[in-house]
Amino acid sequence: MFKLAHISDVHLGPLPDLTLRQLMSKRITGYVNWHRNRRKHLFGDTLELLIDDIATHEPDHLAITGDLVNLATDIEIEAASRWLSTLPDPATVSVVPGNHDAYVPGAIEKTCGKWAPWMRGDGFESATLTPSQTFPYVRIRDRVALIGVSTATATPPFMASGFFSDRQARELANHLKDLDARGFFRVVMIHHPPIRGAIASYKRMIGIRRFAAVLHMAGAELVLHGHTHLNTLYWLNGKQRRVPVVGISSASQGPGGNRPNAAYNLLEIDGEPGAWSLNRKRYSLGDDGKTIALAHQDALINPGSA
Repeated sequence: MFKLAHISDVHLGPLPDLTLRQLMSKRITGYVNWHRNRRKHLFGDTLELLIDDIATHEPDHLAITGDLVNLATDIEIEAASRWLSTLPDPATVSVVPGNHDAYVPGAIEKTCGKWAPWMRGDGFESATLTPSQTFPYVRIRDRVALIGVSTATATPPFMASGFFSDRQARELANHLKDLDARGFFRVVMIHHPPIRGAIASYKRMIGIRRFAAVLHMAGAELVLHGHTHLNTLYWLNGKQRRVPVVGISSASQGPGGNRPNAAYNLLEIDGEPGAWSLNRKRYSLGDDGKTIALAHQDALINPGSA
């Protein structure tokens, strides 16, 4: 059995002190939002509790589906790199960026540079890659193939949308076909939910139809996303069977907010091509803010199901 843990929307805090020049951009809206809303419920020790609890299950891999930072300042990007370094070996942790990691023009290039050890495909461990060269990336771990896709792009104020390009669609389709022929369980990691109506239009993913067409043509076994700060399960039509699309709440969300408490998914993958099994367990922070317990479990793929 391969155990894959999944967290998202880390939003490492607190915000650093910002200069007036740094605030003269879209960052001013995020700065105000943080101090009015997120600061109250994104508690510093919540993330540590979650990571410690994940470690007790000894997962084979950890997937992080974006939004490690808030305003994508240089200080935040560097701090996130240091935080990632506290996790197990980069070979066992895979990251895709979110809209907050590309908050302003130029930020995504910096995040790809600083977080490269956690966002590079096999065979590119020592390469210096641009964002367009980085995604989609592929990592093979045992019988599981992890494919990282980026929807992160700088947007105007009051927008949090993502973009899935034609180029990524073509390359993702090629990867999925190749990995299917080689008998791997394929996990696609993406930040924005590739589901129409899953979130408000100003936060949506542009290219949803394009993504759905890729899955319908090439198939996949699982899609993991973040962005909504909700615990959700959707389905997309794949080549041979429906594909579960799984979201998770913010890994830093404390009790008392208008979103579910922090949680993580533990996905248990077993079987073989044509007879895969996928069981999901969701562990959530209690309302006491101190304990984490199993909140939900289900079977997303039964052996031999079509």
